[in-house]
Amino acid sequence: MDLPITPLSLTPEEAEALTDLYRRGTPANTLRAWERDLAYISAWKLATYNEPLTWPESEPVALRFLTDHSTDLTDRPGPAQQAAQALISLGLRRSLACPAPATLDRRVASWRAFHRMKNLPSPFEAPLVAQARGRARRAAARPTQRKSGNPITRPVLEAMLTTCDHSHRGLRDRALLMLGWASGGRRRSEISALNLDDIHSRDFAERGLLRVRLLTTKTTGPDAAPRLPLKGRPARAVMDWIRLAGLLGGPLFRHVSQADRVLKRRLGPDGVRDVIRHRLELAGYPPDFASAHGLRAGFLTQAALDGAPLPAAMQLSLHRSANQAQRYYADVEITDNPATDLLG
Repeated sequence: MDLPITPLSLTPEEAEALTDLYRRGTPANTLRAWERDLAYISAWKLATYNEPLTWPESEPVALRFLTDHSTDLTDRPGPAQQAAQALISLGLRRSLACPAPATLDRRVASWRAFHRMKNLPSPFEAPLVAQARGRARRAAARPTQRKSGNPITRPVLEAMLTTCDHSHRGLRDRALLMLGWASGGRRRSEISALNLDDIHSRDFAERGLLRVRLLTTKTTGPDAAPRLPLKGRPARAVMDWIRLAGLLGGPLFRHVSQADRVLKRRLGPDGVRDVIRHRLELAGYPPDFASAHGLRAGFLTQAALDGAPLPAAMQLSLHRSANQAQRYYADVEITDNPATDLLG
């Protein structure tokens, strides 16, 4: 991604060095989001005004962006609908429906970040625009949607694991699913980013314990990389994969060829999603039963079903907000709550 870092006070060499610093110091997920948002914002400005982005952007353009993205445009013919249809044709927008407030918030946050990179004031800081942004968020409010249709709880996970045979692909998928679930419900980007040297096996022979180092998560960075414990069956599954795949370094989870040969290429976040979807289907679940986030939702839901204290579950899930983690506990059917059996 070419980051929009071109402050007038910097030479081309200095701007390139700063761009490189941003690339190396910014999580890959954030860079991908910035790339998508920059493409979207640029296309919207061109479709709406037939002009490229300007820096700093004007307040009227920022206000127009907010109003155009806080309304359902399905039955509203006009310039805003035409611009939205152009974005749909480019594959940058799904429909004429009003985007979710979180989507609007993210795009505005990215636009503000691009202004900061250029050391320029953002129009979204202006009082009128900031007030309109709050109104736009409320106008587009909708019930919170789950990131996964269903949580992958223990019974679902066990059904998926029974589909994993002793081939390289089966060993990889078993290790991936068990590590992703049992280490606290890892995000697919976190699973994909793991390298062999992130798996610390010093205590495996005596205690059956591995420690999984996460260099980058949504809430931590390399300077405070957590080392999460992995015990029992999940630890053995990971060690079986490492040993039988002959891994000596590099990515932990890799592509496997049609001939069941382990390749050097890292299994990316989309590959992790495909593994989860494939194993769900093999286990007899519909394709849309759960997304990759189902591992994370399933771990926390199962922790609630088993009566694990929320702080203990958060130690592994690495949730920063107790309110956010509590949602999974609140989703548990009250008759399944362990507290209802205190007297047997």
